[in-house]
Amino acid sequence: MSSILSEIFEAAKTVRAIAQGMAVTLSYIPKQKLTRQYPDVPVELYPRFRGEHYLARDENGKERCVACFLCAAACPADAIYIEADEDLRPYAERPGMEPRYARVYNIDYGRCILCGYCVEACPKDAIKHGHNFEMAVTNFAELVKDKEYLLSNLEREKTRNLTLRSDA
Repeated sequence: MSSILSEIFEAAKTVRAIAQGMAVTLSYIPKQKLTRQYPDVPVELYPRFRGEHYLARDENGKERCVACFLCAAACPADAIYIEADEDLRPYAERPGMEPRYARVYNIDYGRCILCGYCVEACPKDAIKHGHNFEMAVTNFAELVKDKEYLLSNLEREKTRNLTLRSDA
């Protein structure tokens, strides 16, 4: 007799828990929904949003990166790969500000956690975060972005249809 009563009591507790859960669910039905009509309506991002990186240039159009490897050393995910080289040509013919430059600069977004440590570690302000968040690909090899892509990413950054929030 007591086992039947305990089963009934347990069943009543289960029914009560289900009813409480359904009450919470049903309480959200009459509320107004917030749906973003992306991509028709531009996304509002905070100015400090950390999106896809770009490699900056100086006012003369020269690459700022001097291949000091500090960004790669600061990266906790080991997502940055750099190969340095020396360019002894005159300043006007060099791609960068210094004789030393990054011949290869790759970021693997399959590993990158967008933490911003690389941006903080760079003494030349060569690497910065942009606002691109659309990094979906169908092949993992496409997640590795090379130097040319990162250098041209600043131009793509200027043409994006984004609205930066001012309440940050």
